[in-house]
Amino acid sequence: MSGSRPRLLNPGRVGVIARHTFTQLVRMKVFYFLAAFALVLIGVQFLDLPVHHSPESTGVQLLFSIKSAATGTMTLFAVVLGVVATALLLPKDVEDRTLYTILAKPVPRLDYLAGKLLGVLSLIFVSLVIMDLLLVGVLAVKTNAVVAQQLAMADAEGWTAAMKANLEADTRQLGPTWSLQGAVLVVFLRAAVIASVALLLSTFSTSTLFTTVVGFMIYVAGFFQADARDFYFSGGEGMGMAGRIGSLLVAVVIPDLQIYNVIDSVIQGEVLEAVLLLKVVGVTAFYVLVYGFCSWLVFARKEI
Repeated sequence: MSGSRPRLLNPGRVGVIARHTFTQLVRMKVFYFLAAFALVLIGVQFLDLPVHHSPESTGVQLLFSIKSAATGTMTLFAVVLGVVATALLLPKDVEDRTLYTILAKPVPRLDYLAGKLLGVLSLIFVSLVIMDLLLVGVLAVKTNAVVAQQLAMADAEGWTAAMKANLEADTRQLGPTWSLQGAVLVVFLRAAVIASVALLLSTFSTSTLFTTVVGFMIYVAGFFQADARDFYFSGGEGMGMAGRIGSLLVAVVIPDLQIYNVIDSVIQGEVLEAVLLLKVVGVTAFYVLVYGFCSWLVFARKEI
């Protein structure tokens, strides 16, 4: 029937909106950040390996520093892009009257929001893949250099073959590993959550500045969400009713971002267990679906 309502979440419609959003963001020249990231990693190539008196400590701190700086830069880029890009897109579409054209097709508002979020996440994902390739390349070169220097010192001190093999294995665990790839994925998943939060904020706010500021505030508060939740369920000793209500609101409304702190463990050379990674994926999917659904509820009732 010609008068029937269009089916929600049509992959074709969502994909078209996502591609348009991706192109729109690329034209905003956000990829310039990648050039700065590349320069940082290229500069690391010229760092001299620190001299130590024992083979096992030679160059280890350098590998820690490379991973820490790279993942920190990835996180900064992903979070900033997730908040700012999402905050800009809806007001820009209203200003350019693109939104009216899209919704007049007719395109369901859920498809529009899903396409916008998917477009932002696609750009973040592509950017992180490029950064990850640069990181793996630089880290592989530096790890090989560190291992070579360690083995040379071990030979000079008369280490056995077994001792040198263990030393090399421990050092390579600090280099490019599958756990490090999992950590980069966690960076993306955390950005997906904060982008979905920004999407919700942008549906009931007409101010890009408000959405951006509140989005970053929620990101910071997310690292204390678990503390607020524990405080509420422990009875809130020493705090009045207002404090308990405040902690409840934080625990319910704000996402728990402490679960994404597994990145720090990977930087130290620990293995990221598949079960833990799946847990992070599941929590992220829950948050994105909840915030996305709430965004649709607000946006569906909004007069455009």
